[in-house]
Amino acid sequence: MVRVKRGNVARKRRKKVLSLAKGFRGTHSKLFRVANAQVIKALKYSYVGRKQKKRQFRKLWITRLNAATRSIGNSNYSIFMNKIKKSKINLNRKMLSQLAILDSKAFQQLYSEIFN
Repeated sequence: MVRVKRGNVARKRRKKVLSLAKGFRGTHSKLFRVANAQVIKALKYSYVGRKQKKRQFRKLWITRLNAATRSIGNSNYSIFMNKIKKSKINLNRKMLSQLAILDSKAFQQLYSEIFN
């Protein structure tokens, strides 16, 4: 059986992992075995983080809308969203919260239109 030399393939694989581990502290970015474990862990965390980011932003928008609706009138977020849906206004939470922050007059007008 012929001897298989894996020098180039192995080096490329190790360099790829070590380049992904750049910026990690200590041996986590220098030694292949440790770096490989940390890269795998980091990739798992980044996958989970992409899912959590969506949840956190939605939570932020809801908090902003709740604060904006309470500052304008007596209603809270849930009543506001119910009225929005019933009046068939197709603005999502992100756009509504942007409106509440950047253009408060327009948000107040929208609020008064829905509740009157």
